Amino acid sequence: MIDFKVEGMTCGGCVRGVTNALHRVDADAIVNVDLPSKRVSVNSTADVQQLKQAIEKAGFSVTQ
Repeated sequence: MIDFKVEGMTCGGCVRGVTNALHRVDADAIVNVDLPSKRVSVNSTADVQQLKQAIEKAGFSVTQ
């Protein structure tokens, strides 16, 4: 399980954007987003850097 702190998420559309970005990297990833705490947990076999870059490319700031 990989945990990210994602800044800039404010609504359900943001959650969908992050989730879709991660699924483009790994279609089988299990993504859980906690909007109030701005935490995203990903169960994936993809490279952590690829996942992080996908979120950033979607327009969000990521820390781990």
